[in-house]
Amino acid sequence: MTDLHYLQLLSRTYPTALAASAEIINLNAICQLPKGTEYFFSDLHGEYDAFSYLLSSASGILRDKIENLFSRSVSERDREELAMLIYNPKDVLAQVRERLPQQEHDAWCQIVIYRLVQVCKTVSSKYTRSKVRKKIPPNFSYIIDELLHADDEDNKERYYAEIIRSIIATGTSDAFIAQFCVLIKECAVDRLHILGDIYDRGPHADRIMEELRRFHEVDIQWGNHDIAWMGAVAGNQACVASVLRRCVSYNNFDLLEDGYGINLRPLSMFAAKTYGDDPCERFLPHVLDENIYDPVDTILASKMHKALAILEFKLEGQLLRRHPEYEMNDRILLSKIDFDTYTVEVEGKRYEMLDHHFPTVDPTDPIALTAEEQELIDQLSASFQHSTLLLQHIRFLLQRGSMYKVVNNNLLYHGCLPMEEDGTLKKVPLGSELLSGKAFLDALDAKVRLAFYGPAGSSERINAVDGFWYLWAGPNSPLFGKSKVSAFERYFIADAVTHKEIYNPYYTAVKKRSTCEMILREFGLDPANSHIVNGHVPVKEREGESPIRGEGLLFVIDGGISKAYQRQTGFGGYTLIYNSHHLALAQHKPYNQILNCPQDSAPQVRIVETMPKRVLVGDTDTGLSLRQQIEALEDLLSAYRDGILKENEE
Repeated sequence: MTDLHYLQLLSRTYPTALAASAEIINLNAICQLPKGTEYFFSDLHGEYDAFSYLLSSASGILRDKIENLFSRSVSERDREELAMLIYNPKDVLAQVRERLPQQEHDAWCQIVIYRLVQVCKTVSSKYTRSKVRKKIPPNFSYIIDELLHADDEDNKERYYAEIIRSIIATGTSDAFIAQFCVLIKECAVDRLHILGDIYDRGPHADRIMEELRRFHEVDIQWGNHDIAWMGAVAGNQACVASVLRRCVSYNNFDLLEDGYGINLRPLSMFAAKTYGDDPCERFLPHVLDENIYDPVDTILASKMHKALAILEFKLEGQLLRRHPEYEMNDRILLSKIDFDTYTVEVEGKRYEMLDHHFPTVDPTDPIALTAEEQELIDQLSASFQHSTLLLQHIRFLLQRGSMYKVVNNNLLYHGCLPMEEDGTLKKVPLGSELLSGKAFLDALDAKVRLAFYGPAGSSERINAVDGFWYLWAGPNSPLFGKSKVSAFERYFIADAVTHKEIYNPYYTAVKKRSTCEMILREFGLDPANSHIVNGHVPVKEREGESPIRGEGLLFVIDGGISKAYQRQTGFGGYTLIYNSHHLALAQHKPYNQILNCPQDSAPQVRIVETMPKRVLVGDTDTGLSLRQQIEALEDLLSAYRDGILKENEE
């Protein structure tokens, strides 16, 4: 029996037996609907255009719906146009208006509206009318709702025809069609899961974050690049230097200056003055995308890049010296340089350095900042902490994000669970404890939140802010999962042996089913009906790698949406689709190929698991919550009927 006090509170919402009964009927009916489509992305790395396209097209889901509806009645060209209209209504509507005279344009609009109604009916059929109404854009909510629930009655046929005629006659057809397309896309994907690394490399992580904030239901599992940006906003100056270095190295000035309003003028002035005669050849930026708002000269960008790298290595060294418990003193590499011979010791071996120009480094104290460097990093940190939009985005990452998530029998995380060579979970020191597996991730999640919400100035909060660096680059960080970040070696040492970043044993171990079963049990899941969804490491199919590991228990979905990885992967990324019938992996073409040939943009979709029976809402986590509500309502109904509680008929 539900607690009486709770029933009294529940009675305020359902004051009569009739009201309680009606809600029981409603919730039981919802449990019998098919579950909505869940959509999994990973490692977006600022590639907004590619992400937006894949989200709009729902990885081919919408194209399949169009084919099923119209393959026998509509030409291939018109089906293609309808699909592109839904994906990108603004551009397609402009092209049609330019191509067709007014009368033909009106006729086209009439036909298209009828087709959009059919597509929308199909993609919204899994939802209650109430849920669909909540998704309908407000300007045409009544009209769209009426069109979606048309029937075959003669009088109603004329009614619907008049609605469409009036839409066209009033000149609102473009706006109506555009909003109908938005609704279709909203209904195509019920829930969005982002498995980390929204930031770095690509130019528009800010736009991705804005898109996610608009999406109706989304969760995020933090990636190592996301955590570095979170650390920068929390006040970790090593993270500030690190994220700036990567942005400059990939020519992403637009994100910093135009997107987040980060003032780079102090940096450019410092770099030009400090490295004026230095060609900084080791620091030429990678140009994957052009700056469009305030292009920066390549030579100046190289100087800024080097200035940030030295800042980062100094700040990293200071942080690691404060935290011997990280066991990363071997990464204080500036202190391992012999400034007489310009050689550096890495992992017990000495190497010649490719760069001998270090005007800000004091050989007697290599990790000490100059007064100018300290002033610069303080100014840059202040820019991060006072960027209104960036603060909003980081708050969203905290609200919707976590180290991992368990949802509908799927375990989602970005990187790994640190393991020993024998495949057992590694016990990692954290504070006074040795933690592994789920307990380790839970403790790290709490530590991230402590860095933002702990008592200001407390040692616990300061320690938590420093901890962002370990999460970014620590060898036992579950978000990183490698032996080191070899940025220093790549800049200054020719021998590629030093560049190698050794992966945690996890990445080999999860190829075995037994390892995946052990991980699932660690998080309270039954391996017989559960899966792991994993991001972080691009799948190199060119080299024979498969995104499916552990005999179908684990899916790696970092397939290279980022341009920086596409030479390795050979394609444009994976998405995982989980609908009421199956789990499917969609392999996408690179976005530039899609732009050049949109009619050949369909992904390769492979069904990786078919459900033994259609999955209903009642079979999901939402269904569990609904059943708990039903039980409480049934107890409320009994309390009314037994006279324990009085109905309020007012």
